[in-house]
Amino acid sequence: MTVRTIQQIIPAIDTSDGAGVQLKRSIGQRQRIRVDPFLMLDAFNSANADDYIAGFPPHPHRGFETVTYMLNGSMIHRDHMGNEGELVAGGVQWMTAGRGVIHEERPQRTDGLMRGFQLWVNLPAREKMKPAHYQNIEPEQVPEVQLASGGQVRVVAGSLDVGGDTVTGPVMGVAADPVYLDLRLQPGETFTYPVPETHNLFIYPYEGSLQVDNRRIQTDHAVVLADGDEVSVQASETGAAFLLLAGKPIGEPIAQYGPFVMNTPEEIDQALKDYQDGRLTE
Repeated sequence: MTVRTIQQIIPAIDTSDGAGVQLKRSIGQRQRIRVDPFLMLDAFNSANADDYIAGFPPHPHRGFETVTYMLNGSMIHRDHMGNEGELVAGGVQWMTAGRGVIHEERPQRTDGLMRGFQLWVNLPAREKMKPAHYQNIEPEQVPEVQLASGGQVRVVAGSLDVGGDTVTGPVMGVAADPVYLDLRLQPGETFTYPVPETHNLFIYPYEGSLQVDNRRIQTDHAVVLADGDEVSVQASETGAAFLLLAGKPIGEPIAQYGPFVMNTPEEIDQALKDYQDGRLTE
């Protein structure tokens, strides 16, 4: 086995999106800071309602997928297809924009902690214009695994072998063949995980700190790992919680303008025209 080493560390920066939701953005803070097939990772974490209450009013997407994962609080999702669901703590919404979707996300509390993540996942050219699709995954549908060494893993996508049994996440049928794990390790605990050599991978600690490749990684730093077929991390003396995200790279040109992600500038121009003419979702 070849253990993956650190290729790049990306400190998250403070920004805002939607109607003023305060975020920390690591992957995607600039268009060249991507980890194919992942375009962007935003983390939101605030107990101040002014930082999140305005939410994300109706807006369009084309050409990629959005994945929203809640740790605390809840949001209502509505889209042009008539889907409506409440995303609660521990739940996931995996939305494939494809040809086009117009949706909104509204926080459902006026006080207390709102914490979670939104990940953007690219689509290959052959799938960018397919019909939009929406998966609402309730917390109880996400398997939670107790590790023998003391930690816990929630398996959103991909699989985890435990004691000879394979636990598989509920998200399937996605072009990137993603792995999406949410891990919580005890102080000093080590976690080792086999990852296909075909996949790119990064880790994002959101509580505590980790030792990766003999380096200490603090909260809110995305750690992009080099090629290999295994990843190994160790929690610090205070423990750690982190996301482990991996996916098969697409390897195609990317043209992006805000919420539209295509392969060429001409396709972006067409997306803008379709949206202005009310034809984005047809």
